Amino acid sequence: MWRRAWARAKAGGEAGMSTAEYAIGTLAACALAAVLYKVVTSGAVSSALQSLIQKALHAPF
Repeated sequence: MWRRAWARAKAGGEAGMSTAEYAIGTLAACALAAVLYKVVTSGAVSSALQSLIQKALHAPF
């Protein structure tokens, strides 16, 4: 009897864990996206990408 009650109480305490884990995962993904956006739009990376595109467009075929 006590074992069943303990098992139910233990199982019920973690009912919202998957939702909390999804929320933390979503926040982490958004933070990573923001950091990557800042890196890609920085001056050095932007000029390097523009240079790469210029070279690709002017490459002989």
